[in-house]
Amino acid sequence: MNDLHKALSDISSIRRQMAHSTQFRGYGPATLASTGVIALLAASSQSMWLPDPANHVSAYLGIWISTAVLSAALTGVQMHTRTRRIHSGLSDEMIRMAVEQFLPALGGGVLLTIAVVRFVPAAFWMLPGLWQVIFSLGIFSSCRFLPRPMIAAGVWYLLTGLVCIALGDSRALAPWTMGVAYGAGQLLVAGILFVATPEDADEN
Repeated sequence: MNDLHKALSDISSIRRQMAHSTQFRGYGPATLASTGVIALLAASSQSMWLPDPANHVSAYLGIWISTAVLSAALTGVQMHTRTRRIHSGLSDEMIRMAVEQFLPALGGGVLLTIAVVRFVPAAFWMLPGLWQVIFSLGIFSSCRFLPRPMIAAGVWYLLTGLVCIALGDSRALAPWTMGVAYGAGQLLVAGILFVATPEDADEN
């Protein structure tokens, strides 16, 4: 029985090692491009219905948190089905690896948002920039199992986040600061994946 457990443990270890040395191809370009479009639509909605976000914190958070949840749901569902199709027997390990790489950034973003809104409301204007910087860290941590040019997407989000923070006031809450950053950023990510894995274009 001990030999059986050891054999199963060895197999599990081998599968994890194979997953860590395999490029993750569970993100579909078309789905990621659609999340960029969703971000642009959210920015358009803010520009029409929320001209003064600094005085309507709940509404601003509602728009962008809803956008993030919808985008994450679309990406998650598509990642699950695509990974099972492309990575087959390694799908569970590949999905777990992808989630583990991005989870710290996601958790940090959620906790930071709660801390700022609850305890430092005067710094609320910094959230768009901080979200983008944290998102860039999630991308950088995932780059080791994604196409190498994905570093450009991490640099994009880092720079846009720093620009937002450098604005220094409520101008950082303008629709374009999130719309352009995530709209163009997700389209960039989709473009990199499309070019880097052209053989999978019909599986998006």
